[in-house]
Amino acid sequence: MTRMPALSLAAVPGRRKATIELAVEIEKRGFSGIFAPSMGDSMALCEALAFTTNEIVFGTSIMPIYFRQVADFAQTASFIHEVSDGRFRFGIGVSHEPALRSRGISAGKPLTDTRNFVEELRAVPRVGELPPIVLATLRKKMIGLSEDIGQGMVFANGARSHMAESLTAVSATARNSDDFFIGDMIPTCISDDLEAAKAVNRKTLTSYAMLPNYRNYWKEAGYEDEMNGIEAAIEAGDRDRIPHFLTDQWLADTTLFGTATQVRDGIEAWFDAGIKTPILVPSSAKGGQMVAFEEMLAIF
Repeated sequence: MTRMPALSLAAVPGRRKATIELAVEIEKRGFSGIFAPSMGDSMALCEALAFTTNEIVFGTSIMPIYFRQVADFAQTASFIHEVSDGRFRFGIGVSHEPALRSRGISAGKPLTDTRNFVEELRAVPRVGELPPIVLATLRKKMIGLSEDIGQGMVFANGARSHMAESLTAVSATARNSDDFFIGDMIPTCISDDLEAAKAVNRKTLTSYAMLPNYRNYWKEAGYEDEMNGIEAAIEAGDRDRIPHFLTDQWLADTTLFGTATQVRDGIEAWFDAGIKTPILVPSSAKGGQMVAFEEMLAIF
């Protein structure tokens, strides 16, 4: 296999040093990138990666724009960009209502707020050069905006069968440019026990299935019956029924699971679908996050 994916890495309390050591190993193994999700302090992790890695591209995927003042973001992003010799990608997004609500923040209008944030970020004086800005995307308006105001896009849990259609919202120039980032965070479980692997990914995606913006995206991707079923289950207060609607077909379209060969073949299919940087989010049917990474490193 010649095309290497990137990996998603989060620094969990008590394991932060081990996470940074893992990042060094990920670089050594030739993965194409390391991207930090919004859990924990992804900016702090990226700052550490700037000093502990040498060549690998890394970034946030995503940093919610409402969590800090714009001037503060600009200072940190520019610092990481400069000290890493331009390897940092600043992935930003509006996050989700439950995450915002837990911090006492109310969401605004995603497109307007994102456009304003990027404008304000670029207008902050005396911060130095800013890194490439990558927008968290699902549907076509935000995808189009990623080319208008940014240097790329990153999906989370995108549907592979719908990618070609989604990517028509940007120009062929952007799709083919090495300087325009197109990534997708893909829940991945490597196991010879197919049913166990599927169960792990179903569990991972159940919380996303409860978010209206994801359901609207998956409806657009052709999974209307499944999403309507989920909405009826939520309406009836029967949340235990949600996984029933996360069908095998849908799961195979949005996640990777199965044997080493099946996962590697799946990664190739994601590249072929137009995702230049598949970002694998490892889970394990046998243990926690560190076990998942051991399994992941072992298949390459």
